[in-house]
Amino acid sequence: MIQSMTGYGKATAVYNGKKINVEIKSLNSKALDLSTRIAPLYREKEMEIRALISKTLERGKVDFAIWTEKDEEQSATPINAVLLDNYCQQIKTISAERQIPLPNDWFATLLRLPDVMTRTDVEELNEEEWDAVQKAINEAIEKLTDFRKQEGAALQKKFTEKINNIGQLLKSIEPYEKSRTERIRQRLVEALESIPNVEYDKNRLEQEMIYYIEKLDINEEKQRLANHLAYFMETMENGHGQGKKLGFIAQEMGREINTTGSKSNLAEMQNIVVKMKDELEQIKEQVLNVM
Repeated sequence: MIQSMTGYGKATAVYNGKKINVEIKSLNSKALDLSTRIAPLYREKEMEIRALISKTLERGKVDFAIWTEKDEEQSATPINAVLLDNYCQQIKTISAERQIPLPNDWFATLLRLPDVMTRTDVEELNEEEWDAVQKAINEAIEKLTDFRKQEGAALQKKFTEKINNIGQLLKSIEPYEKSRTERIRQRLVEALESIPNVEYDKNRLEQEMIYYIEKLDINEEKQRLANHLAYFMETMENGHGQGKKLGFIAQEMGREINTTGSKSNLAEMQNIVVKMKDELEQIKEQVLNVM
C-alpha cells in the first residue's frame, strides 16, 4: 500500500501543570526537507527530535513545532517581595533624610521599579519531562503516518482506475489496427493504378508494402505498455517508499503511448492515444505526492 506525502498530526502531553503541544505536517518534496520551531527549553534536544522524525518520515517537506502552555498560576509573573521590601525601606530612608514626601500610591510606585516584576527562575529539562515530550512527538508522528496512509489509499484507488482506463483504451485500438493494414495496402494499390501507363513489379511492391507496414506496426509498443501497466500495479502493492519508482514507470508509459501515437496514421487510433495521454497525465500529477 502506498502512502501520500501529505499529512498532519498533533499530540499533547501534560507535565507538572504545563501543557506540551506537538504539531507536525508535511507536503510533497523530492527529499526530506525538515524545518522546526522548538520551545527554548527543548532546543538542546533538537538533534534527537530530528532523528525521531527522519526515522519514520523518509520524504516530504515537513514542518514541526513544539510549544508549551502554562496554567494561570504558573504563567503569572511573581512579585519579588524581598526586593520590593528593600525598595520600600530605601524610599522611606531617603524621604526622611531629604525631607521628600512619601508617595501616595505605594504599589504603583514600587511595581514600576526595576526587577520587581521580572521572572528570575530558570527552567531545566529533566528526564521525566523529556520522556513525556518524546511520547507526544511519537504520537504526533503516528497520527501523521495514519493520515498519510489514508491519503495513500485514496491515491491508490485513483491510480488503479486510471491504469485500468489506459488498459481498456489499449485494447480498443486492436480492431482499428487490423483494418488499418488492409486500408494502407488498398490505398497504395489504388494510387498506383490511378497513374496511366505505369508498369510495376508486384513482387517488389509487396516487399515495399511489407516494409512500410512493419514500420507502422505497434505490437511491440502495445506489449511494453501493457507490461508497464502491470508493473505499476505491482509496485503500488509493494508498500510505501515507491513514489520515485512509480514516477519512472509513468515516464516509460508515456514513451510507449507517444510512439504509438506517432505510428498511428488513423484518426480513430489517434483519438484513443489522446485519451490515454489524458489518463496518464492525471497519474503523473498525483504520483508526485506519493512517498
